[in-house]
This record gives sequence, C-alpha cells and structure tokens, in this order.
Amino acid sequence: MYKHIMVPLDGSKLAECVLPHVESIAMTCEAGKLSFVRVVTPLRLYEGDESRIPAAERQRLEADSMEVAKKYLDQLMKQTKYDNVTAQSVVLFGNINEQLIDFADKNEVDLIIIATHGRSGPSRWVWGSVADRILRSACVPVLMVRAPGCVVGI
Repeated sequence: MYKHIMVPLDGSKLAECVLPHVESIAMTCEAGKLSFVRVVTPLRLYEGDESRIPAAERQRLEADSMEVAKKYLDQLMKQTKYDNVTAQSVVLFGNINEQLIDFADKNEVDLIIIATHGRSGPSRWVWGSVADRILRSACVPVLMVRAPGCVVGI
C-alpha cells in the first residue's frame, strides 16, 4: 500500500519515537523505500543580527550544519535495518515545512510519519507545530506519533 515513506527527523530523541512505528508499517506494507529527512534552516539570529556575519562565514556555518545533519541521519540508518526496504538519508536546506512538503510532492511519497510534542493551548500558538503544518499541507496521509510522556491539555 505505502511504497515510499518519508520520516522527518530533527535530531531529537522525541522525533526518534516514530522509529518503531516506521519499522512496523514498512514491514507490514512492504514499503519499497524509506526516506529519513532532516531540514537545516538558514542561520537566523536575534533581531536579524545574522546580517552582521560575513556571507562566506554564514555559508560555512550552514554547510557545517548540513554536515552534522547528514552524519546524524547516516548514524541513525546504521542502527535501523529493514528487510527488502531501501532506506536513504536526505538533508534539505530552507524552510522546514516548505522543504518537507516539496520533497514529498516531488518524490512520490505516499505516507509521512512524524512525531509531535502534543502541545496544546498557548504554547502551541506561540511555538507552532511542524507536525500540524505538515498534516494540513500534505497531499498524502500523515501519521502523527505523540511522544512518550506527553500531557494532553484540555
């Protein structure tokens, strides 16, 4: 049923709580491809101070962030093995929501599995939710996995 599953990760243990679900679904649905995706955002500092950093230095810092993200995904992939499933690590650069949706659209992703903090109320309004934005923007099914220990507000 699901041939290409995208798994957005941000480097946190919370985001990794999806991995048992990914394994179960990938094996049950005989998925052919898994894409573990991490998005690196452009350097942003308080009140736009990033403009004070020379362009070459900003590019070096962003390239370093891309390399750290790649190493993280590669390490994670060494720990996860799925029979008969091709897994790839993908590092994207830009706005998190836009990059994830664009990747899903351009790469025939047919399921997105993403972790959510389970925030509600004012903290959700202030911080927003990548998972919520993906849920509302994606043209494919999205499985949102609540992190262990999350507290649901009323």
